[in-house]
Amino acid sequence: MSKKINDTIIRAYKGETTNYTPAWYMRQAGRSQPEYLKLKEKYSLFEITHQPELGAYVTRLPVENYNLDAAILYKDIMTPLPAIGIDVEIKSGIGPVIDNPIQNIQDIEKLGKLNPKADISYVLDTIRLLTEEQLEVPLIGFSGAPFTLASYMIEGGPSKNYSKTKAFMYRDPDVWFALMDKLADMIITYVKSQVEAGVSAVQIFDSWVGSLNVSDYQVFIKPIMTKIFTELQKENVPLILFGVGARHLLLEWNDLPVDVIGLDWRTTINEARKMGVTKVLQGNLDPAILLADWETIETRTKAILDDGMKNGGHVFNLGHGVTPDIKPETLKKLTELIHSYSKR
Repeated sequence: MSKKINDTIIRAYKGETTNYTPAWYMRQAGRSQPEYLKLKEKYSLFEITHQPELGAYVTRLPVENYNLDAAILYKDIMTPLPAIGIDVEIKSGIGPVIDNPIQNIQDIEKLGKLNPKADISYVLDTIRLLTEEQLEVPLIGFSGAPFTLASYMIEGGPSKNYSKTKAFMYRDPDVWFALMDKLADMIITYVKSQVEAGVSAVQIFDSWVGSLNVSDYQVFIKPIMTKIFTELQKENVPLILFGVGARHLLLEWNDLPVDVIGLDWRTTINEARKMGVTKVLQGNLDPAILLADWETIETRTKAILDDGMKNGGHVFNLGHGVTPDIKPETLKKLTELIHSYSKR
């Protein structure tokens, strides 16, 4: 690399003591940034990600604007699905919509294999652009997890209760595991290609797996997550797992071969430690707090930082993604507060 990289966040992910608490924000790229909104008048999400220069520009914008400690690649968890035969469209105000939902074993058997160099070369080119020329902080790659991807593939889009997905899982476990295996292989291939292209850490988003209870997680999900993370450990980059509403699964996650567990805003760092979570923690300011007055933001942020510094092994983030109504200047001020307050 031609530039010196500030690797504070990677050291924090490895559990090392750092001079301050590093920070990045989920959905930091895009969303509320005026430069991004201007681009979106002209291009869709998929159109931006298919142009490496544009994808790299959007990825690095928040790092430059907010002085963050990591960039996260601008793309969507749906990005690899078209390559394996899933027709997906990101619809404004709705999210991913799939016109050919998975219904049976025949649909699963039709799914192809991901060939990163042929199918998602634009993602790999974006990573190389960023890591070889543009970024002075580490780049985080990511993928959706099998349950979360399967929920879109079976429901045909976002869901409030995942009833079709759960019914699919309960009705025929063998067919469910066939789908899990297909997705696990795709995720492993996908993530390895991102690491080979230059990302320094990887976050797996199991955003909706909190809808399962612990015993179902242990039977239907944990074995496949163990397979994925065991394989990805060979890449020697920090592995992060994040989901929403998954407090009851934290000890299951702590058992997995991951380095970092991302908390949403429902569980404090102190509570997670008392439960027995030993991994490095990432999180977990409620994004809605960033719409409050600065005094409230400051109080809540300092409480999380105090918790993190007291309990050790912490990277600051939000408990979910940046929402479009959060002002860029608030995120810049938040980063300044995190860095100055936690300076050791």
